Amino acid sequence: MNKRLLVLIGVAAGFTAGSIIAAERDASLYVGVKSCKMCHKKAEEGEQFAKWQESKHSKAFELLGTPEAKELGKKAGVEDPQKSGKCLKCHSTAYNWTETVQTQEIPVEEGVSCESCHGPGKNYKKKEIMKVKADAIAQGLIDKPKEFCKNCHNEQSPTWKGSFDADKMFDKIKHPRPKQ
Repeated sequence: MNKRLLVLIGVAAGFTAGSIIAAERDASLYVGVKSCKMCHKKAEEGEQFAKWQESKHSKAFELLGTPEAKELGKKAGVEDPQKSGKCLKCHSTAYNWTETVQTQEIPVEEGVSCESCHGPGKNYKKKEIMKVKADAIAQGLIDKPKEFCKNCHNEQSPTWKGSFDADKMFDKIKHPRPKQ
């Protein structure tokens, strides 16, 4: 059974490609933000790369170097947040929500990049695949990534404030492609 058919069956059964849990992501399929940037920097594509660069997600690794992060780290028994898997599991896509680096394709300094939300891109990054949304989804693109927010924005975070409104926060970071 091919992947496209499996995705269609999953959707029909009430699941989405975004239902994949973090542990099921194959870290060998990550390609890094440079691959995504090649197409998603153009105005006609919605300038998603620029929008990501302006976001807190792109600065997630840098944030770990601030005095505030270092203080929070100390309270959690972490000497250097920029070197701790406890922190990097959420502040770097390279960690794939684990406490150890899962891929060398993504520098930890990229922070939370495209593939944290949209899934590893190796199988869907080609232009001919991305032209047909269903094909991209069948190859691993996560089109509706909101459910992944809570992998990091939860009670395990030292900055947790008791709740997280994924819908409200998603509106702050969305970067749709223009209608074509």
